[in-house]
Amino acid sequence: MRIVDIRERAVALNSRLSNSSFDFSEMTTSVVAVITDCIRDGMPVIGFAFNSTGRYACGAQMRERFIPRILRADPSSLLDHTGNNLDPEKIVACMMQREKAGGHSERSIAIGTIEVALWDAVAKIANLPLHELLAQRYNNGKIADRVFCYVGGGWYFPGQTIQNLQDEMRRHLDAGYTMVKMKVGGLPLSEDLKRLEAVMKVVGSGEHLAVDANCKFDRANAFAYAKALAPFKLRWFEEPCDPLDYGLMSELAQHYESPLATGENLFSTQDVANLVKFGGLRGDRDVIQVDPPQAYGIAQYARTLSMLDSHQWRRSGLFPHGGNQMSLQIAAGFGLGGAESYPGVFGDFGGFADNAKLDSGMLNLPKRPGIGFEGQALLYRIMSELIA
Repeated sequence: MRIVDIRERAVALNSRLSNSSFDFSEMTTSVVAVITDCIRDGMPVIGFAFNSTGRYACGAQMRERFIPRILRADPSSLLDHTGNNLDPEKIVACMMQREKAGGHSERSIAIGTIEVALWDAVAKIANLPLHELLAQRYNNGKIADRVFCYVGGGWYFPGQTIQNLQDEMRRHLDAGYTMVKMKVGGLPLSEDLKRLEAVMKVVGSGEHLAVDANCKFDRANAFAYAKALAPFKLRWFEEPCDPLDYGLMSELAQHYESPLATGENLFSTQDVANLVKFGGLRGDRDVIQVDPPQAYGIAQYARTLSMLDSHQWRRSGLFPHGGNQMSLQIAAGFGLGGAESYPGVFGDFGGFADNAKLDSGMLNLPKRPGIGFEGQALLYRIMSELIA
């Protein structure tokens, strides 16, 4: 059992969308293939992943440091205790050789993307869907058959009208979603409130709607939005300020009664621990949204969960960032609050398996071994080009 090769390719998202802070016109993502010498059905087992969305491709770090370290290692040192499968934790330790403490985001995304591809291979070798493997290892064997899923939308794009926004939200509800999320902060507050009120007419009440400011606001604007949003009693108010401004987040938590959400732009267990200790978040309502492929991967996410467990943080308050099958499998495997979906937004990287169907906001889990990219034809075509 050994890793034969690891390949990476940068792919453009080709999106015209904008949030409050930036547009996605230059956005790229890294697609990774981990090729093993394990044979299943006459073909080598290959694990795939991509570095979620919202961060650029990180192939330079992979090619210059992390892939060579893995391929130089003694193959037996990268196996689990059975000797019959790979051990992602050992392989991450191999990638972390000669890496200085701190500076997490420079390497956590590259390492995390490779690590999630490793888990895809590990689950395929075990002939299990990834969520079942994770449940066995990290969630006392509690295997889910479906997961709550909300949809991220309400973006800014050229020429968008209020009617366009309402039509989008109706499409999401018609598709089976019961909760939607929209962007705020990209227009003056008065105009954003008109957008919000229009969406509320579609979804019916604040419990079915979250808003995302994408870290846009300084203190004055964060409090202005918090005051304006309070009457709507939204499902959550996401990333109102800089992700490391724990002081401002703590102030907001003292004045904004409804749930806050943050964490997708934190890349280490230590940063999440500081958020919990100093960010004023309330364990009975607030939401943490760490993106595992961007934060060293699944094994490190398990350590983050262990830390949160020690603070009595409820798992129903954890929603991995990123609308894709990776977050779906992780949410199911660890027994989290739910997953995020971005259908039709990030080209071939959005959404789930082609036959995935929602029922009252719940998404049935695929039975394919691994993450299940093979069931998403357009995305799998991109991944397959790495091994052609």
